[in-house]
Amino acid sequence: MRYEPEGSEQLFPRLSPLPRPSPRGWGETSPSPGRAALAGAHRSASTGPALAASSRPSPGRNRRPSPHTGGSFPMLIYSHIATPPAFTARLGICDSGAVCGVCWGRWWPSALRGPGVSPRRALLPAIGQLFSEGAGGAPKAGVVRDLGALVEAADCRWLFGGLSPATLGELVAVLNGYAAPPKQEQDAAELPSKDSAYTAAAERAADVGSVFLHLLVKLEAAKTQESLGVPVVGPILCRVTGPVYIFAATHVVERPWTNVRSQSVAQELLALLVQAAGCGSVAEFLRGKNEDEEGRFAAVMGLLKQELTKDTWKCNPATKFVFSWTLPHVTRPWLSRYLERVLPPSLLISDDYREENKILGVRCLHHIILNVPAADLCQFNRAQVVYHALYNHLYSREAPLIQTVLVCLLDLLPILERAQRQQKQARPTTPCDEVLQLVLTHMEAEHRLALRRVYARTLPAFVQRLGILIVQHLKRLERVILGYLEVCDGPEEEARLGILEALQCTIKHAWPRMPCRLPVLLKALLKMIWDVHTDQGSTPEPVKAALLQGATECLILLDRCSEGQVKVLLEGVYSSCEENRVRECLRKVQENT
Repeated sequence: MRYEPEGSEQLFPRLSPLPRPSPRGWGETSPSPGRAALAGAHRSASTGPALAASSRPSPGRNRRPSPHTGGSFPMLIYSHIATPPAFTARLGICDSGAVCGVCWGRWWPSALRGPGVSPRRALLPAIGQLFSEGAGGAPKAGVVRDLGALVEAADCRWLFGGLSPATLGELVAVLNGYAAPPKQEQDAAELPSKDSAYTAAAERAADVGSVFLHLLVKLEAAKTQESLGVPVVGPILCRVTGPVYIFAATHVVERPWTNVRSQSVAQELLALLVQAAGCGSVAEFLRGKNEDEEGRFAAVMGLLKQELTKDTWKCNPATKFVFSWTLPHVTRPWLSRYLERVLPPSLLISDDYREENKILGVRCLHHIILNVPAADLCQFNRAQVVYHALYNHLYSREAPLIQTVLVCLLDLLPILERAQRQQKQARPTTPCDEVLQLVLTHMEAEHRLALRRVYARTLPAFVQRLGILIVQHLKRLERVILGYLEVCDGPEEEARLGILEALQCTIKHAWPRMPCRLPVLLKALLKMIWDVHTDQGSTPEPVKAALLQGATECLILLDRCSEGQVKVLLEGVYSSCEENRVRECLRKVQENT
């Protein structure tokens, strides 16, 4: 005996019934539990509160009821995975694959089978239980796809009416975990390249992302319905925005566990999530529309916190990327309120032994330095902690890391020096002196071109930062300048161009000390001009012109601080030189007043 509502086919106009197969016995192919549960949910959605019930057995009869033939809304898809009857029955599914009253009352836990409990309310916990019990990958994939079809076709009132936001939030969190990349050993050396596990993770992510997309579309539609509206949709959004955002951030950028489809779904999902929250950008979604409004960054960090500890942050390979991708969206003045949440994981990631993680952590620290007030950074000696962490990286021999650290230190040093002045601490050397001394020591003995270029590019900024105090380092700085001017470093000549700029800054700030060094510097500059002019290698003409122009400007500056001595010394060279290009450089020095 079965209740058949009128007009049930109108609730799901997009879904066409499939022919129902005959009941199968154990040992034959049977429907998977998740898909059968979804079929029951489809029946419940089409019949309203009433269940497609079979008559209960009379008292005294202790036999299993015969399977019913199903209702007007059959299962969408049947699985080809053999499923034990006990597991199917535990989900409240009878042999025909639909939710029936007999199975409902017999197998569902007492907390879920009261007189006011329907399969709609029990469907989501059943799916969560299926995923938590570690069933095979194929049944789960089918459940996810059918769940997406259910959410897409269901009416908003059936889907959200009377539904606990916590229940839906738990399901979203379970699906997010199902789509996460494979777990990694804490001490694994590096991420593996694309393999079968990551390929499967990308496919799972694409399916789960489609479910989330349909869910957000339904939530948007539910906002405009009188029976639901913002009072119902608002709490649900608060529960699901955090896990959905983490899912989107995990797959929005190309990673080993993504593919074109999963990235496209994640990008679309992120845009729809921002729209559902009433924001115009990801940054506004995270930080809030104005300074007084609190965004969703606190909720996101609350979910990431348990995975960003010393013992767990490497287990999920996506966690560090989600954190480092999210952090730059929160800027001044919002970031200061989250300083206690973002500084420890940034230091933790930067303290790893892998270069990739070090660079990632230093970039996070740099963003914090730029977007948190100096007073907050100096409180509790935070700035000193960051300084020591960065300073230790200067002993590395990897050019990308050194480049990232030096740029970060240049923005941190003014904060440290300002704090020292406010505390009236008299120190023989400043942090900038300490950094420059170590950098010059490394530069003097460095033979690798990649590191020489990095050092030479950042040296002018340190000279500019110290100003007249650069005289404390002139002896070592002179040796570095002379050594770098002699060596060609390839077609782009980055090291030589950087050293010429550093020499110009040094002459401008320490000009009283230049006359005594004039013979040595003049000889090195003239030698470099001749080498560049006679170079028959692959150096482009624009680069040669830049080198000659930089050397000429250094000669002009030396002439000014030595009261014309350079003009006197160059008179004999100019008259005896026959190379037009070299004569042009010397002529500019002679004619400069």
